[in-house]
Amino acid sequence: MKHETDAKPPIWFWIVSGLAFVWNAMGVIAFVAQFTMSDEAMAALPADQQAAYAALPGWYMIIFAVAVFAGTLGCLGLLLRKRWATALLALSFGAVMLQQAYFWLLTDIGSKQHGGQLAMTLAIPVFAVLLVFLARSSTAKSWLR
Repeated sequence: MKHETDAKPPIWFWIVSGLAFVWNAMGVIAFVAQFTMSDEAMAALPADQQAAYAALPGWYMIIFAVAVFAGTLGCLGLLLRKRWATALLALSFGAVMLQQAYFWLLTDIGSKQHGGQLAMTLAIPVFAVLLVFLARSSTAKSWLR
């Protein structure tokens, strides 16, 4: 007899979840790189980037950490087919939205971005919300337990 918890996700679920894990792991790498940036590396950045980093409030790094670590663990939860993935991905999305609010409403950082940098800034919340929808949908389909 088959139970609803026996539902197996399709192959695309594994591909998307794996790629999402890699995406979020790259966010962790970016966080660590920014958090541990040496004075020499900071001095090598253009003056406007140095000023932007220097102006970041302390709470921003906490929000950045929550966004990337909750996102990475949430994607790991998807790969392990765990329902708690939804809560972590929702937490990550909330932190991403706080980052976006800071960039666009409290500073002029967002307005100074162009090209690939702007595309990445805009892609981050889109991917974060899509991952929440994936996790919720996967729970509804009994792919997560």
